[in-house]
Amino acid sequence: MTLRYLKQRLPNGITIASAKLPGMESVSLGIWVKAGGRYEKKEKAGISHFLEHLLFKGTEARSCTDLKQAIEGIGGSFNAFTGEEFTCYLVKVLGRYLPISVDILSDMVLHATLPEEEIEKERRVILEEIKMEMDMPMHFVNELLNGLLWPRHPLGMELAGTPGTVRAIQRTDLLGYRDFYYHPKNLFVIACGAIRHQQLVEEVRKHLLRIPGKRPSSFRRVNAHPPKASTKFVFKKTAQTHLALGLPGLNRDHPDQYALSLLNVVLGGNMSSRLFHEVRENRGLAYEIGSHLRRFHDTGAFVINAGVDAKKAPESIEVILRELEKVKEEEVSKEELHRAKEYYMGQLCLALEDTSDHMLWIGESLVTMGRAVRPEEVLKKIEGIEPAELKEVARRLFRNDVLQFALIGPQSERERNRMRRILKG
Repeated sequence: MTLRYLKQRLPNGITIASAKLPGMESVSLGIWVKAGGRYEKKEKAGISHFLEHLLFKGTEARSCTDLKQAIEGIGGSFNAFTGEEFTCYLVKVLGRYLPISVDILSDMVLHATLPEEEIEKERRVILEEIKMEMDMPMHFVNELLNGLLWPRHPLGMELAGTPGTVRAIQRTDLLGYRDFYYHPKNLFVIACGAIRHQQLVEEVRKHLLRIPGKRPSSFRRVNAHPPKASTKFVFKKTAQTHLALGLPGLNRDHPDQYALSLLNVVLGGNMSSRLFHEVRENRGLAYEIGSHLRRFHDTGAFVINAGVDAKKAPESIEVILRELEKVKEEEVSKEELHRAKEYYMGQLCLALEDTSDHMLWIGESLVTMGRAVRPEEVLKKIEGIEPAELKEVARRLFRNDVLQFALIGPQSERERNRMRRILKG
């Protein structure tokens, strides 16, 4: 997979990048803003997400209906999402509609009017969204875990905010936040698919060049020393207990990130993984179990999620911890590592065939690390990983003294104490 990633920066600071994907008729376009949840103050938690919702509600030139019809009326789709380190507004259209797509997204990002009546309507929508997430234990348990992994830090706050912070955010707050962060040196325009780079540059110049640049935004770094092991239990009369176990991981650009990625595949990344096989297939303790990685500029986490029978939660924790100990004590076999490599590389290559996923791949690395990571660079590093590297990463990261654990379910205090003892080893 060898593609040309073209990149340039306009005089006011906007970064533009593109990749032409052969054989594609679509183009996926994103305007990325280098601002998200970790840029927020505690009393304004959720403001990035709140603003993201409001940019679809109309601009000086277009109503909310005009914006939707402009994209959907040409067979396209558009969306947005807020992360901890960025916010992205994106469309997918046929390649010939690139000009109108740049126009629409630029208009939304720069000229949304944020009318008071729309703010109040969207406030109610977001409050319902927060309630919905709290009613979904498999989701909410990860919010609890974030608070343990990054206590008293923006990374530990809910992206959507809390009912209290969402109720308190006012129009002046939203305008001030946009004015502070939504400027050229924090903006990245990325396109993949049926695209000519020079056409993209010309369209961006037309709509975004005249905006003056400001100083790039910054955020508070995470403490280098991870918090001591802790637990968080929430009582809820659920039919199934949902648990999340987290350990401090690696940042986005860490030299060992690829070894950890393969270790994640081995342990819980798919249905062939050790945790899925042992916890679900062999013992029938869970319907769903798996692991995933969270990576940020200066920190990260290795997370295991499971939905288990309420009475089987202690046994499930014991099995999970045993699997973590095994990869610390014994090297993964070459055969198992080979399967993990093939899975990782296959999933990456398949995802990058899609113009949207490829745009997200370029955008995320460019916004967070300042460079577009090339797929062939990743594949080469994955191929070179040896079993000893997985064992070394596991020995360094999988420590009981920094293990964080969150659970939502109907457990009694006696059952909770038993689980605390198991977690302490």
